Amino acid sequence: MSRLVHIFRAGLLNYQKSLNLQKEISGLVLSQQLPNALILTEHKPVYTIGIRTKQYTIDDETKLKSLGAEFFRTNRGGLITFHGPGQLVAYPIINLKNFQPSIKWYVCHIEQTIINLCAKYRLKAQTTDDTGVWIDDRKICAIGIHASRYVTTHGLALNCNVDLKWFQHIVPCGIEGKSVTSMTNELERNVSIDEITPKFLDSFSSTLECDLIEIDEDECKKITTKI
Repeated sequence: MSRLVHIFRAGLLNYQKSLNLQKEISGLVLSQQLPNALILTEHKPVYTIGIRTKQYTIDDETKLKSLGAEFFRTNRGGLITFHGPGQLVAYPIINLKNFQPSIKWYVCHIEQTIINLCAKYRLKAQTTDDTGVWIDDRKICAIGIHASRYVTTHGLALNCNVDLKWFQHIVPCGIEGKSVTSMTNELERNVSIDEITPKFLDSFSSTLECDLIEIDEDECKKITTKI
């Protein structure tokens, strides 16, 4: 079993292209042409909703689109959230048979990756009965996954210096009475994706006990041109 994870730095993508890329790479993992992969990206403004579509109607969708964002219904877990510039989005596409064939194990380790990352900044993050990773009652990272034949898709979105006003138009992840925060907001200084990414990769590698390897730029372009 291989715990080698290939890193795809996809840059800024619209959400549909990220879905296409996940489909392409998950196919490579399922066919064992790749052992595991990790897509790092940033999205143009988009609201996405998971398999539980509670409270969000076509009228709600139209209203959110009028703000200048896209809207997608997906097969991930969880309710509605926002993705946009200034948010590190990571899609681990890993074969859990190479790690631990357990969705619960996987989610716990993704959560711990972010908790460990926040600790590097002396921020005390934690999990609660609600999804994601929190600092007190402020969500700093949304998590929503899907798995098919033990190969994962979707993943996490860590707020770095994203404009938090986008979240004011929704009930993030369907959780009433709580707020959303960012690394920038908590540290009271600008914290960019470029600053966070290497620390995230270190935390991901150590928490999941895996080795990371950068995909060759030409190979990455070859795959992304298919989407």
